[in-house]
Amino acid sequence: MKLVPMEAAMSLINRSERTLWRMVSDGLVLKEIQNGTAMLLLDSLKPYFCIPFTDEDDELLDAAIDGDAPSQTDVALIFLSQDKPDQAIYWLNLAVQQHFPDAMNFLGRCYIEGNGVDKNEQTGIIWITKAAALGHVISKAQLK
Repeated sequence: MKLVPMEAAMSLINRSERTLWRMVSDGLVLKEIQNGTAMLLLDSLKPYFCIPFTDEDDELLDAAIDGDAPSQTDVALIFLSQDKPDQAIYWLNLAVQQHFPDAMNFLGRCYIEGNGVDKNEQTGIIWITKAAALGHVISKAQLK
């Protein structure tokens, strides 16, 4: 029984916190209290996912929710491939907070393209530069 924080749930179903709480109150989404924080049951969210995840994606989602930066980046890429950049940015930011170079590169590209964030080439270059400084080969090549 996998529990999901509210912000991750909001990303997965592309709904506001208010709407999500309404779904909880209506019994559509189940919650548990863990260490004084409301957590939502992943299985109860699945019917409301804003993109189709496959059964093979279950382990990836579990790892991303548990904080695995490569998995968070892969979940972001799934959202990007489904034209859901706002949700992708949420997952990229989680991975970036862990200094994961792939996520930094993708976040930089999102800023340069204005994909899910306001277009800002300077911010994009900063993220790609940070990834390059961590040894990310593609970022190094992009900076040249």
